[in-house]
Amino acid sequence: MSEHLCTLSTGDKVYFYDKSIVIYFQGARKVLSTSLYNGGYHDDYTAVYNYDAKQGAGMPCEMLADTYVEHMRLVSKRLALDPDKVSGMGTAASMENAVVETLSFKELTVTAIVTGGIETNGGRAGDPADYYKPMPKPKYGTINIMLLLDCDMPAGTMARALVTCTEAKTAAIQELLEGSKYSNGIATGSGTDQTIIIANSESDLYMEGAGKHSKLGELIGKTVKNAVKKALAKQSGLTPAKQHDVFRRLKRFDIKVGDMWQSYYAQDTAVVKPEYLLAAEKLAVEDIMLVHTSLYAHLLDQYLWELISAEEMRLAGQQLLKVLAEQYAVEAELIDEGTLTAMLAAWQKQFNKIIAQRLHPTAKES
Repeated sequence: MSEHLCTLSTGDKVYFYDKSIVIYFQGARKVLSTSLYNGGYHDDYTAVYNYDAKQGAGMPCEMLADTYVEHMRLVSKRLALDPDKVSGMGTAASMENAVVETLSFKELTVTAIVTGGIETNGGRAGDPADYYKPMPKPKYGTINIMLLLDCDMPAGTMARALVTCTEAKTAAIQELLEGSKYSNGIATGSGTDQTIIIANSESDLYMEGAGKHSKLGELIGKTVKNAVKKALAKQSGLTPAKQHDVFRRLKRFDIKVGDMWQSYYAQDTAVVKPEYLLAAEKLAVEDIMLVHTSLYAHLLDQYLWELISAEEMRLAGQQLLKVLAEQYAVEAELIDEGTLTAMLAAWQKQFNKIIAQRLHPTAKES
């Protein structure tokens, strides 16, 4: 399937074909790319692209050569592009889920074309890593951004635009409270994100600032943040509504409904697993439970960030459990000590007490 997606304010044509989104330049452009393939700064490219490397639904990404760079050169040829005059990014996200977001202020226009998904590869800067090989390796971006700036600027400002773009991507993920898959922190991106910044060399509009105090920086921030959120929603359904679930909020702390069931069943063998799961899934999305659990999780974050002490975390956490217990008419669980393990154990026991009260409403609470 081939499709003309849009024409940008620069006059550049954007097409979708061969599982790729390609921007064909209609004039001189400055390009700053994080890709291993023809990355860095260039001012003589004719196009840039983002392509879906999957061989099919549920299938691994294809590899056309022994190295990533040679593979991408073959992809460029398949797209009928000069492999020496383009930069491209690969991803496992579907191009059908791409989002195009545009904002303008006076004669300045910024457009972000984004694909993304972090459900399986989301991470936080500084997470433990095990990849250390000084050789080419296939890198398929999980959040890929092509950012079009309809103005001219020096190379340093393009680098600053890349920083602002990255901050906006991170802000979008943090506003969704999506957890890292490699630590108990909130994700800041994925391990394979890629970005290409394009500036219009032929524009009479010349900008020397792309930081947060500049109008260009504001447009970059808003455009990228909006586009990333929409792309994550389209690709994997990651939305505020989906995050309104205590098990989603606590997943990064290794809290799993299956483990919760095992703990519950050890105390109440009269309840079958599906009965427990239905009750737990209902309780997990209730407003009172979600709001107080979210505050509870933020206490854990502040403790881990060394913003509050262990005792402050314990005392505040105890107050939150007390409020939950009062709201659901059960006994408040006591937090033994100011440790992450004790805090999480107390929350799970409190949750299961509420489940027990619901499944056995006439039983006397022990």
